[in-house]
Amino acid sequence: MTGAAIPRVVQDRAGGRLVGYQVDRAFDGERRFDGGVLVVVRGSQIVGVESVGAELPPGCEVVRFPGATVLPGLIDTHVHLCADGGADALARDPQRSVSERETVVRESLQQQLISGVTAVRDLGDSQWAVADRIRREDEPTIVVSGPPVTIPGGHCWSMGGEAKGREALRRAVAERGDRRVDIIKIVVSGGAMTAGSDLLSLQYSPADVAFLVAEAHRVGLAVTAHAHSLAAVQACVAAGVDGIEHCTCLTENGLSTPPSLVEALAAGGIQVCPTFGRIPGSVPSPQAIEVMQRTGLTVAGRFAQVAGLVRGGVSIVSGSDAGIHPGKPHGVLRHSVAEHVEAGMTPVQALASATSVAALACGLQGRTGRLRPGLDADLLIVDGDPTRTITDLVRVRAVVSRGRRVALTGEPRSPRN
Repeated sequence: MTGAAIPRVVQDRAGGRLVGYQVDRAFDGERRFDGGVLVVVRGSQIVGVESVGAELPPGCEVVRFPGATVLPGLIDTHVHLCADGGADALARDPQRSVSERETVVRESLQQQLISGVTAVRDLGDSQWAVADRIRREDEPTIVVSGPPVTIPGGHCWSMGGEAKGREALRRAVAERGDRRVDIIKIVVSGGAMTAGSDLLSLQYSPADVAFLVAEAHRVGLAVTAHAHSLAAVQACVAAGVDGIEHCTCLTENGLSTPPSLVEALAAGGIQVCPTFGRIPGSVPSPQAIEVMQRTGLTVAGRFAQVAGLVRGGVSIVSGSDAGIHPGKPHGVLRHSVAEHVEAGMTPVQALASATSVAALACGLQGRTGRLRPGLDADLLIVDGDPTRTITDLVRVRAVVSRGRRVALTGEPRSPRN
């Protein structure tokens, strides 16, 4: 891709310390720019993006990163902040005290931040720990969902979101509205990380899914749905959900994604998060191995399925399911983006799926996800050029979160066992 003209810097008129981050090239959330780029920051905001050599506002301190690329801070659209990335992470959460759970959340956020993730969407809150905690300025921006809505004893039941029947579903939506969550998550199929749950199951009837979606939309809340089985995905599409997590389309004989379903996903503007991303060389969880053996599911088949969604015009967002097991520690999103390229996206498309497209899915498009004046100064600076070589995304030089330079301490911490 050739570079494009850089928009002129917006001159700072409000005073305050100005810092310019100078690099060789940029990805602004949508396009690649060459020829030297300077992103100017004042306080917590971007005040301009400029070609190197142009006149700058007086007093602007310039920090140079030769050979590097700047892009918006990454957005992980599917994390479990209450899970620490150890074995049986979700199962161990209910045994934690309030203070222990807060420690896990805090450490999870820090691991995300040093990897270049400056915003997360938590889709596995436990007992409202994430939704109710006081936000800190030195942490990533958090989009909250509260505990996932699930059937009694269903996938993620221990997080506190059990609801069965129309009245219980109505109360679940009302409670989340009262607590001012950003989005509702409903668990429509079973899941691998809950004992006794089956990915092929349909936890809620299509009518109940449609009921919850209508209730949520009535009070102005979007809905994203956990769905592995083909029947669950079809129920979600029919109900008009805003997003689908996993979207595996799993059957007893492997994956099955009918062309008509792809068309419906694209036509409905439903954002799909395949939850790719794992530490290279890591072993799948025992639950995943069992599902693969039982159904014939393969990683190559999954990549091919998502490639078909991409060709069909379905909106794909990056989300890693971080925290659920040792192969998915917090901070693994960079590998999720790389796997999207393996699944048929161009590097530019994959980067957009973790920046501008992810911001839209999370309702953050007016705050972050782009290099634009007036947005949060969320920046990731990496060596090399990830728009050409996607694995350069792991070569982190600097992270800036809402204008604050993050102290980097290396790769995400090894998960606990």
